[in-house]
Amino acid sequence: MSCKTKATHCLDVRGLRCPLPLLRTKQQLLKLLPGEVLEVWATDAGSWRDIPAYLSQSNHRLLDRQEAADGEFHYCIERGVD
Repeated sequence: MSCKTKATHCLDVRGLRCPLPLLRTKQQLLKLLPGEVLEVWATDAGSWRDIPAYLSQSNHRLLDRQEAADGEFHYCIERGVD
């Protein structure tokens, strides 16, 4: 999968288990400028719940998410304004 929008950054957290995919996503988002797009690749099934739950309580926006047939989870996240 590739973000339908232009991802400016990619984060590969495949192989990491909860809570690391969410923590690494949060850390990476802090490094981005508002409006930049982060594409995240994960294999932890908990990320399917955790990442959108975090984003719903933040100023960031989930642009897209997909579950691939190979057990990977892909997210496109736009960095919000502080």
